[in-house]
Amino acid sequence: MDPRKSMRACDRRMRNRASESRAAQACIALLSKREIGPDWRDGDMPKIIPFLWFDHQAEEAMNHYVSIFKDSRILGVSRANGKVLSVTFELEGQEFIGLNAGPQFKFTEAISFFVNCETQEEIDELWEKLSQGGEKGRCGWLKDRFGLSWQIVPSALRKLMSDPDPEKSKAVFQAMLKMNKIVIEDLKRAYVAA
Repeated sequence: MDPRKSMRACDRRMRNRASESRAAQACIALLSKREIGPDWRDGDMPKIIPFLWFDHQAEEAMNHYVSIFKDSRILGVSRANGKVLSVTFELEGQEFIGLNAGPQFKFTEAISFFVNCETQEEIDELWEKLSQGGEKGRCGWLKDRFGLSWQIVPSALRKLMSDPDPEKSKAVFQAMLKMNKIVIEDLKRAYVAA
């Protein structure tokens, strides 16, 4: 549905309601330009935005992620009855919305955010900061303290694994399977040795 039509429908519903229900508060937040991000009311809303369902930690998660990724910013916080209802933020040019909606749903490994890293330093930093209070997994996967899964992967992995020599690709893949945090030099050693 066109975001402008949604906004107009929301505005009409608000005018017809006198109550201050949670849904009404959500509509108020959407109608407030500073609460939903730059120019969304003008129709410039991105086509796809990851929408993250939290129990009650949306603002804490947003602040955590914004503190980790260098190119990030907070776009807005919507409140209802003195509590945070939703947050909007940007990490490395990708917008996210977080909603405090209760404990009904949890994150699973079926959805993860793939972070393409250029250097080992970037991998090391993101691996440690995102996994703090969470779980470190295999092959560059981790779960953060909010239960959200991330893949911290060097761009070199794709390059090395796409080599036309199947033995080299296989050697890199086998090396990666033995790792938790991915180490670029170990991938390169496996590549050269094949």
